[in-house]
Amino acid sequence: MFTGILKKVPKIPVNICSYFHSNNILFISDNLYVKKLILFFVFASILFTIPLSPTHAYMVKYKEDWYKLYHVHYQQYPDDCIENIYWLEKAAQADFCNPQYVDFKIETEKQWEKYRYLFQMHINLKLIEQHLRLGRIYDKKCIYFYDSPWKDEYLRNMEKALSCYEAGLYYWKEAKVWCEKASAPSFSFLFITDKQAWEDESARIVSGDLDYERMLTREIERLKKNIEELQAMDKTY
Repeated sequence: MFTGILKKVPKIPVNICSYFHSNNILFISDNLYVKKLILFFVFASILFTIPLSPTHAYMVKYKEDWYKLYHVHYQQYPDDCIENIYWLEKAAQADFCNPQYVDFKIETEKQWEKYRYLFQMHINLKLIEQHLRLGRIYDKKCIYFYDSPWKDEYLRNMEKALSCYEAGLYYWKEAKVWCEKASAPSFSFLFITDKQAWEDESARIVSGDLDYERMLTREIERLKKNIEELQAMDKTY
């Protein structure tokens, strides 16, 4: 009985089946395209309707701006020291900003004057510190008998360290000049409590507790002796 019924069912041509199959795929792909297009417009509308927070750009121009770029890393590499030296050099050469934009309240001209002297002194002290850090990276404190195979590399590094220490002496002279101005008798009873660290540095220089010249001279003499000792080596191991 069933065989008779099956015989009466007309057979669908193969090309018609493939036609419906291909159209079905096209319909699904069109739906995916429409969905993606809708999602794109939704995200675009959300993106352009969100209010953007304004960005305030400013030009680094004044001494205080350049000094803010100075920073100390937990572990400083030569590039870090050189970067800090650049920022501090730019700060030392730049002009001061208007007193009302300083990070503490300045009330009198004498206070403004002492602030400028202390700031210049502080910048030079920081330049000494950075040159010391950079010099110690290249410095070789001890010379051993087996160092001769690498004598040329050591000598190049030690020359770099020597130039750093000698540059520190220049900044020390500058720091003492500004410290002397900040310690004038006219400022005897004027203390900038908001810059207590700078006041302490000035007081230590006056008392002799802070003496970079003694430290730098000692390092330069030791380094020159090590350079001579290394240059005299002629053995190879």
